[in-house]
Amino acid sequence: MKISASDVRIGNLVEYQGKLWRVLKKAHVKPGKGGAFAQLEMKAISDNTKLNERFRSEDKLEKAHVEPRQMQYLYPEGSDFIFMDMESFEQIPIGADDLDGQSEFLLPNEEVQINFYNDQPIGIELPASVVLEVTETETVVKGQTAAGSGKPAIVETGLRVIVPPFVNAGDKIRVNTDTAEYMERADS
Repeated sequence: MKISASDVRIGNLVEYQGKLWRVLKKAHVKPGKGGAFAQLEMKAISDNTKLNERFRSEDKLEKAHVEPRQMQYLYPEGSDFIFMDMESFEQIPIGADDLDGQSEFLLPNEEVQINFYNDQPIGIELPASVVLEVTETETVVKGQTAAGSGKPAIVETGLRVIVPPFVNAGDKIRVNTDTAEYMERADS
């Protein structure tokens, strides 16, 4: 299945130059002259080499044919993360290297989609955003106002996020899984 370069998300698997690649980073660039493009940082599944490549927005990439399975994240064990298949209840470990920074968005008992390629787990696809609880943040000094200012906060998974001054420890916030940026306060 072909998808446009601008629709590729972090964690997607694409076939490019005869190899299977996982998208690690993505940036949309709109230069002053010329058309916009997507800058993708990709890692080869087979040999762990990295590649930075520019694609015009209209370029098409072949999305790898993978078998998605709904699985539940259970717990970390050493450098692995243990997931359980929701249908067979089989538990499988996935190494931290294969998650490429996505582990900072995982909470126990959370359901995620794990992609299998030739019956091997090769990565997870996270939802567009997750709700995480702020465990620590700085207090705001009264009268300290700067337009657009934020303060650093650490959420329950250890991820550091810049949040608005009104967010306090114990608040639940919605975090974008592509950019690791604060989106909004969450009610639940």
